[in-house]
Amino acid sequence: MIKTDILIIGAGPTGLFAVFEAGLLKLHCHIIDALPQPGGQLAELYPKKPIFDIPGFPEVLAGDLVDNLMEQIKQFQPGFTLGERAETIEKLEDGTFIVTTDKGKKHHANAVAIAGGLGSFEPRKPLIEDIEFYEDKGVRYFIKNPEKFRDKRVVIAGGGDSALDWSIFLSNIASEVTLIHRRNEFRGALDSVDKVQELKNEGKIKLITPAEVTGLHGAERLEALDIDENGAHRKIETDYFIPLFGLSPKLGPIANWGLEIEKNAIKVDNALDYQTNIPGIYAIGDVNIYPGKLKLILCGFHEATLMCQSVYQRLNPGKKYVMKYTTVSGVDGFDGTRKEAEKAVVKSID
Repeated sequence: MIKTDILIIGAGPTGLFAVFEAGLLKLHCHIIDALPQPGGQLAELYPKKPIFDIPGFPEVLAGDLVDNLMEQIKQFQPGFTLGERAETIEKLEDGTFIVTTDKGKKHHANAVAIAGGLGSFEPRKPLIEDIEFYEDKGVRYFIKNPEKFRDKRVVIAGGGDSALDWSIFLSNIASEVTLIHRRNEFRGALDSVDKVQELKNEGKIKLITPAEVTGLHGAERLEALDIDENGAHRKIETDYFIPLFGLSPKLGPIANWGLEIEKNAIKVDNALDYQTNIPGIYAIGDVNIYPGKLKLILCGFHEATLMCQSVYQRLNPGKKYVMKYTTVSGVDGFDGTRKEAEKAVVKSID
């Protein structure tokens, strides 16, 4: 039996940052994740993809962000159960929880924080005949190592951020990048749309809209694509076809835990602490839903912070917590009093 203060389900960026915030409050965390390594989607799907909206980082690779988060929480010595899925949960009479994995490992926690991102996920595949035959033979749904596409001809299909971002990124690696979208309008960030248009004007990206890929060709691996461009049909040669139509998320066994579910996400109270309809169970990051929800890593960090504050009060009822800043106290000075913090401020000014 593994015992901990907070059991975090999901080792993505939100779950990892929750360990840091809990550590500042002297709360210990243990993390369960079905993947064999920490990092969630960042590590599993696109470790080499640049991220542009992390405060303090004009640009950071997804894998590097995971490495930085792991380094940040190392001092708090969290436990990990990796390669196992949280299967069942039992609430005991004292308000604590027993969570058991699909391999039978039991975890006893005072509070549970579900930070499972999109849950278990599968790529949304286009309805193209024989596409399964070409998977790993030129058809890819994720980009883990961009170097695989160096000096290759690449066709990307999609209209969201992933399609735009990877088209921009691979324009400096691949010999030829073609972006295909069934509409003239894109769903991604306006800045990315403008950048793609700029690269098109420079001849670094071929943009085909409105259009769809309708067929695949090649005896042993992908060699060419059929394209329907606004009613006109043509064939283009390529080495890789990467349809980026998003992920099909599934909550998995968590959907059977008695939590209130809306649109395949877990409803939480965002007015206070991101707690679910079951006291002591929280949901943070992309797995939750509430009015005005934005699926951003930054928002997950904020939700993790407030969740940890709520768990602290849950475990220490009536105990007054004095908020401090790490710039004053560091990460080891969160047990003192307001007076001590004020002295530290005066000393730093002197």
